[in-house]
This record gives sequence, structure tokens and C-alpha cells, in this order.
Amino acid sequence: MASNAAVPFWRAAGMTYITYSNICANTVRNCLKEPYISEAVAREKVHFSVAKWVDGKPQKPIVRSDDPEE
Repeated sequence: MASNAAVPFWRAAGMTYITYSNICANTVRNCLKEPYISEAVAREKVHFSVAKWVDGKPQKPIVRSDDPEE
């Protein structure tokens, strides 16, 4: 039986929620003025670590960043 529930417009447009959310966040950031835009840009940096596993044990993790300045 098909559902008559409303489909979110981002789903109807063929997007995932993450894609829709990123578009909205970028739009809001583009509307900001200083000093708020600098604060927003600093918050969007992502840092993560990657560890190889050998014989079921993690090796020393490597810290990575998506920051284009690094």
C-alpha cells in the first residue's frame, strides 16, 4: 500500500538531506558580515584521524584535516 505522506521537497528534488543541509549552510554563511563570517569559516574546518589496523590492532593514528590552507 502506497503512502500518501508528503515527501520533503529536498527528496523530491533528488537530493540527500546532507546535500540540502550543506546548501542551506553555505547560503547562510554567504549572507554574514564580518566578524561573523570569519567565525563561521573557522567552525567549518574538519579534523579527523585515520589509523591502520594490523593483526587486529590499531596502529598510531594520523591526524588529517580538510583545511585547504594546510
